Amino acid sequence: MTRELDDQLTKYLTDAHGIEVQALAQLRTAPELAGAPVLAEAFRAHLDETEQHERLTRDLLDARDASPSRLKDVVMDIGGKGFLLFARLQPDTPGKLFAHALSFEALELASYELLIRVAERDGAQDVADTAKRIADEERAMMHTLEGYVDEAAEASLRAHPRDHLGALLPKYLADAHAIEQQSIGLLERAPDLVDDPELESVFASHLVETREHAELLESRLRAIDEDASSLKDAAMRLGALSWGSFFQGQPDTPGKLTAFAFAFEHLEIGGYELLQRVAERAGDTETVELVRAIVPQEREATRSIAASFDRAVAASLKAVGAAA
Repeated sequence: MTRELDDQLTKYLTDAHGIEVQALAQLRTAPELAGAPVLAEAFRAHLDETEQHERLTRDLLDARDASPSRLKDVVMDIGGKGFLLFARLQPDTPGKLFAHALSFEALELASYELLIRVAERDGAQDVADTAKRIADEERAMMHTLEGYVDEAAEASLRAHPRDHLGALLPKYLADAHAIEQQSIGLLERAPDLVDDPELESVFASHLVETREHAELLESRLRAIDEDASSLKDAAMRLGALSWGSFFQGQPDTPGKLTAFAFAFEHLEIGGYELLQRVAERAGDTETVELVRAIVPQEREATRSIAASFDRAVAASLKAVGAAA
C-alpha cells in the first residue's frame, strides 16, 4: 500500500458515494413516472437499497476520515435531478426513464467494479467486500429492469393515446440514431484518454460498429420518413444529456471512460429494446430485423468493456503515479 494508492481509493469511494446521491435524486421521483405498477414497485424497492448504499459508502468514507465534500454532493444531487428532468421532457417518459435507469444502474455497477479493484490493490478488504455486495444488488436491479421491458414499452405507448404507431416509429428510430451519435463522440475520445493498446482496441472496434449502426438507422429512418426531420429533433433532445462531461477533468480518465462506455451501451440497449417493440406493434419487420442484428453487437460490447475493467484501473492508477 502506498499513500498515492490510498488517496486514489478514497477518490473512487467518494465518486461511488456521489453517484449514489445522484441515484437517490432519480429514484425518489421515478415511481410516479414509471407508468407501470411493476416498474414503480421495482424503483421503490431499489430506493430502499440505494439509501443503504449511500449510508454504507458514507460510513466507509467516515472511517477513512474523508467525509464526502458537501459541494460535490450538491453538484451530484443537481445532476440527478437534471437527468430525471431530461426524462420528463420526453413525451414517452416511461420508456425513456426505463432506458436511462438501466444505463444509470450500469454506471453504478461499473463504478463499484472499479472500486473493488482499487480496494483490493490497496488491501482495503472492508471496502472491497462492501463494494462487491452493492455491485451484486446493482446487477440484480439491471436484470429486474430488463425483465420489464415489455411493460415499459406498453407504458410508453399509453403515453401517446392520440398518436398512431406510424408516427411514433420514426421518433424511436431517430432517438436511437441520436444516442449512437453521442456514443460515437464518446468513443472517438478514447485514443486521447487511454494509454493502453488493448483498451484502445476495444474502443476502436466498437467505434467501427457504432458508426455502422448510425448509418443503418439513418437509412431505415429515411426509408419510412423522407424528410427525416425527426433526426434533428432527436439530436436536440438528446443534446440535453451530456454524459461525457460528467467526470470531465478527473485524473483517472481511462477508468471513467470505461465506466461511461459501459453505461452508454446499456442506454443504447434499453432504447433498442423499446424500438423493437414499437416496430413489432407497427408491423415494421425490417426495423425489427435491424434491431435484432444490432442488439447482440451492443451486448457483446458490454462484455468486452466489462472484461477491460482490470486494465482500465491499471491504466488509471499508472496515469496518476499510484500503480501498486
